[in-house]
Amino acid sequence: MSDLAHLRRDFPLLGRAVHGKPLVYLDSAASSQKPVQVIDAVAEFYATSYANVHRGAYTLSDEATTAYEGARAKAAAMVGAASPTEIVFTSGTTAAINTVAYGWGLDHLRAGDRIVLTVMEHHSNIVPWQLVAGRTGAELAYLRVGADHQVDLTDLEEVIDERTRIVAVSAMSNVTGTMPPVTQLAAAAHAVGAVVVVDAAQAVPHLPVDVATLGADFLAWSGHKMLGPTGIGCLWGRADRLEEMSPLQGGGEMISDVGLYESRWAPVPHKFEAGTPPIAQAVGLGAAIDYLDKVGMDAVRRHETAITGYALDRLATIPDLTVHGPTDLAVRGGAVSFTLGDIHAHDIATILDEENGVAIRAGHHCAKPLMRHLGLTSAARASFYVYTTEDEIDQLVAGLHTARRIFGLS
Repeated sequence: MSDLAHLRRDFPLLGRAVHGKPLVYLDSAASSQKPVQVIDAVAEFYATSYANVHRGAYTLSDEATTAYEGARAKAAAMVGAASPTEIVFTSGTTAAINTVAYGWGLDHLRAGDRIVLTVMEHHSNIVPWQLVAGRTGAELAYLRVGADHQVDLTDLEEVIDERTRIVAVSAMSNVTGTMPPVTQLAAAAHAVGAVVVVDAAQAVPHLPVDVATLGADFLAWSGHKMLGPTGIGCLWGRADRLEEMSPLQGGGEMISDVGLYESRWAPVPHKFEAGTPPIAQAVGLGAAIDYLDKVGMDAVRRHETAITGYALDRLATIPDLTVHGPTDLAVRGGAVSFTLGDIHAHDIATILDEENGVAIRAGHHCAKPLMRHLGLTSAARASFYVYTTEDEIDQLVAGLHTARRIFGLS
């Protein structure tokens, strides 16, 4: 195991107690905890350098602009972007996908065009396309999920056909941890002239990502899932695709000129960043990227693969427990969803919290189509990150045995 347990000292919140027991935080797929390096970077920025960006001819504004644009450059480097100008700051993955859906989709989709998704998508990569399809007359088509929890490619050529204009796919499921074959799907999409949108909310924080290797046209992810603040996310887009998009919002900063009856937009990426941007959040994101760079994304991936393997082995020893996701560690991440007999997921989560101080997620995980495919209305989910330890997995397992006793399963 690539042990990163020594990093835990950097995360103040992990030292607290819950119900008189040490906190075991296993909900990083929802939102990660923050290292002191990120907390301090945001606090120092507010205390020493805060001002609005791009607008002031004075020292503080110059410093803030340098920090803000420096974070953009770091985000670009993290995903292998050709230039920082290919990174648009948004409030998160949801806003990034909506930016593409409305900014590109409304201008380029027509009645009869096809938008292809997969059944495993998060609602944030379904609902925007439903809304745009309703306004343009485009139709939605779905790639199925097989018994192995992977995207079923049997009907690939029939689903991604000559009418397809957009293929939108997650790089890692937030429910099953599955990593779909994005490169293969992108190749099929490009073969018919379609644009590829990748929801990388679960991927960018957890493994090396290179947009050129993926074959994506757009890539969306959030800062709060990768040790950074809430309220900041990124949309990477190929330069030519960003140029052909309309801005989603109008206002200050995103213009080069405004007349009484028409306006001209600022260059990419600023034409997509109307109003005062999330400046301090971007500074925090930059600090989070610095932190992950120091750890190394290869090391992050090795650690999580090892922890996930340990968790799957330990969970397999619990009677009545079913893991809903692939067992092949090469094609999955560290989000592990499970059911335990007929115990409701919310009851499992409550018992784990109150009896063992273990924090997990319970519910439909904003992926109702996938949950229906799995025959579930809810599931419990434990998810891991750089600070997760084997001892914490053991606490999870102990709590699940407690739940079995409480509900008379043992």
